[in-house]
Amino acid sequence: MNRKKLLLIACICLLALGILEYKGLIWHNNLFVRGYEVKGLDVSHYQGNINWKKVADTADYQFVYIKATEGRDFLDDTFSYNWNEASKHGFAVGAYHFFTTQSTGLEQAQHFIATVPATNKNLPPVIDIEIGLDHNVDQIRRELTALGSTLEEHYGKQPLLYVTYATYNKYIAGAFENNEIWIRDIVKSPSLQDDREWSLWQYNNRGRVDGIEAYVDINVFRESQEAWHKYVG
Repeated sequence: MNRKKLLLIACICLLALGILEYKGLIWHNNLFVRGYEVKGLDVSHYQGNINWKKVADTADYQFVYIKATEGRDFLDDTFSYNWNEASKHGFAVGAYHFFTTQSTGLEQAQHFIATVPATNKNLPPVIDIEIGLDHNVDQIRRELTALGSTLEEHYGKQPLLYVTYATYNKYIAGAFENNEIWIRDIVKSPSLQDDREWSLWQYNNRGRVDGIEAYVDINVFRESQEAWHKYVG
């Protein structure tokens, strides 16, 4: 077989793999998470009407983080349904807040608290930090501190910080040392610039899960199954 034919075959194979990955039928990061025992999902209104019984029947996932609020007044209209149904079907559940710069951290905390029940069974709240990189670092840290401390006082648990590498490096690195990190890396195994450990890793943003018609994010917990049981109390 000549070189041109080999190159053509290689290109076709790469194209086929790219299409399969784009459609969520395969995902290269699956190779890097094979050693992790605890997986979970994060969902919002983008996933539509989820059949939580079907999701539970897969027996692949143990926890779910559900979008609750954004800024000081946006409420995800699927939050209550997802919260109640995921809980009913045996998942450990937690809620996340999408942080914005249009209101204070205190206002955003009050909105979250008015929305998300406080029970000992909940996973720690999450602050989702996906803002632009053109903001004043000290100001963002002040608002995140106000938001996080208010949530911790109400729920009795230190919030996790969901970050991209860009937002971590800009706003979080060197600060918030008591907050656990949930890192997004859909390309490879995660590594933070200051060698800080992460607790959750979002490794797939185009997951296919029975019971969910849309793509869904899939995550792993860093430690063992035994450690997870202790983590959820």
